[in-house]
Amino acid sequence: MFTPKYPAPDTPPTAATSLVPPLTGLVHPPACDCHHTPAPVPAPVPAARSAVQLTPGTLAVAVAGGTAVVLVVGAVLVSMLLAVAITAASVAICAVVLRSLLNSHNRQR
Repeated sequence: MFTPKYPAPDTPPTAATSLVPPLTGLVHPPACDCHHTPAPVPAPVPAARSAVQLTPGTLAVAVAGGTAVVLVVGAVLVSMLLAVAITAASVAICAVVLRSLLNSHNRQR
């Protein structure tokens, strides 16, 4: 009941079982009896240049894009540096306040 039942494996059709009989013994005559010269071989196409040609418009776009990238990256780096500086200043102020509180607490004893 629980054993799987697999279908019979597919077998390729043979000449006897095929719906289309194989074409054997057929010889096609040539299309014409005249003697043609072979077609000329076209000249090889030169390879495309790999260098990028910069027109004034594309050069302006490239410069503007580069400037934008530099400004964005610079703004991100400056903001990260500012965040680190503000955090360091806050930690320093907290340390001074805690030191002051601990010193005043020790003097009162």
